Parts: sequence; structure tokens; C-alpha cells
Amino acid sequence: MKRLPTALAVVGVTWMSLSGYGDAAFAGASGTTTSVQDAALVKEIEEYRQRRVESLVKPDGWTAIIGMHWLESGRYSVGSAADSAIRLAIGPSRIGVIEEKDGRASFIPEPGVPLLVDGAALTGPVELKRYSQSTPATTVGYDGGKGSVTLIISGKRRALCVRHADAPTRLKFAGLDYWSIDAGWRIKGKFVPHSQTRTVPVLDVLGGLNDQANPGVVEFERDGRTFRLEVIGDSSRGLSLMFADRTNGKGGSYPSGRFLFTGLPDANGEVVIDFNRTYTPPCAFTEFGTCLLPPPENRLDLAVTAGEKTYSKASSYL
Repeated sequence: MKRLPTALAVVGVTWMSLSGYGDAAFAGASGTTTSVQDAALVKEIEEYRQRRVESLVKPDGWTAIIGMHWLESGRYSVGSAADSAIRLAIGPSRIGVIEEKDGRASFIPEPGVPLLVDGAALTGPVELKRYSQSTPATTVGYDGGKGSVTLIISGKRRALCVRHADAPTRLKFAGLDYWSIDAGWRIKGKFVPHSQTRTVPVLDVLGGLNDQANPGVVEFERDGRTFRLEVIGDSSRGLSLMFADRTNGKGGSYPSGRFLFTGLPDANGEVVIDFNRTYTPPCAFTEFGTCLLPPPENRLDLAVTAGEKTYSKASSYL
């Protein structure tokens, strides 16, 4: 399977399109806006950053992805052998066969190859179930669990996502760069729900449009001006904001935009938008990201000099 070109990965943005989970786990408690540096805020953000790095480099994290293989109806041999329909960058010459039929994907293991399914020994064919909010994705492990394959959905397309703990992107991860922590970028905003349930089409780097939930908008003020950001995605645990601003590219942040996850609004709709928590999308760390782009409504005429800077050290191995 041909890899996505690196140039494509550098143009996109995502948060949960690849595996169904994003940085919601990093959302912290709401606080109040201050105009002076706060030692408690510094400690909080530094701890958040540590958790963020740990998540990126865990054996099944974003930096461990070594392949994204798009599926259509049919059978696909899976392994590192040159004649494999789905060729593994790292792994045994053959681990099994994927059969895609009638919207279902099944994995048939290669005889004699030790494999795992969700941590237990795999002894026969198994249906690959995608991630949902109620159940995790089925994970087939190989190389003693260092490698794994899972089914993902991106828009209307299905793909096999392959991870391995020995991925160069993981082993050579060079750390993250940030703007200085600034309490002035911890801003109190207002969540305004839309009057009715709606979705918004969001473009991805493959040129597809993905209908995403759009529960409302967040309004905030900066430098005497009012800005608005459409909330994209599920808002049951907090508000997911994908945006572009004047720091993108040469300004220091990821070229196409960044992401930010807030806590839940209070009873009055007030919510703290801590731009110190903005983070770079997974496409910066792997060339196999299926990345969403910020909608036009979320392009700010503002330089957000806070949070995570672009991961410029990837060029040596992507």
C-alpha cells in the first residue's frame, strides 16, 4: 500500500479522526482569568505537557503509527513480505488475511504465527470492530504485542491502522517546543449553543468532506475585539475547538492550525479557554494521519502566541 506523501501530512489537522479519541483526556478544571503569572497555573500546564508527551510516545500512541491502508471489498494478505497486499513496515512476513465484505472486516490469522486479540491469544478468525464511544476497537497484536492492527473509519472510508513500538517516529521523538506559559492567554469565554442540532462539513487532507457535529459557538475577547470559534464534534465531555491563526507556518505553530479542548461550560455558559493548552495535530508526528482542516469560520485574525509550537524535528525521519 502506498504511503501518504509527507507533504500531505504537513497540510492537515485532526483530533479524533484516526482512533476516535483525542486530547479530551488532558482537559483540566476551569479557572479564572488573571493578568499576572500564576505559579499554580505554571505547575498545572507543565504537568499537562508531561502527560501530553507521555501520550504521544506510548507504544500505541500517535508516534507509533507505521501504516494506514485503505480497504475496499476483497481479501488482503497482511505482512512484511514483498508480495503482501498490505505490507507491514515492521513485522513478520505474514500475519494473516483481512477480508472486507458487506461493510464488515474480518481478520484470519496465519497458522503458526503467535498473535493476540485485545490482549488474549488469537486462535481463529475475528471480526474487526471499529472504535465507538461505548466500545474500544478490536486490536490484533503481533511481535509479542509490540505491533498492532485496528480498523478505523475516516468519513465514509475504512482503513487498517498499523502501529509498532519500534516505529522510528516513536524511537526518535525529539520532544515538543512551546511558547512561554502566559496567564493572559487563559481567557473566560461564553458558549452559545445553536438553536437546533446541526452538523458542518469539514474538509480533510484527502479532499473528502466529513459531517461533524456542531453544537454551538464559543465567543471570547482579546485586545478589545470579539472572536468566535465554532465547536466541532461531540461536546458531552467538553468543547473541542479546531482553529487557524496568524502564527500558523512561519509564525511558529503548525501550518494549517491547532486544537484546544476546554472543560464543560457552567450553568451560565461561561467556559475557560486556556490557549496555553493548544496542541499540534497528530499529522505533525506521523505521515499516516487522516487529518481534518479547520473550517473557514474558525480562522482567527489573531496571533495566538501560546501553547504548543510546530514539531519541526520530524523531517529527519518522516
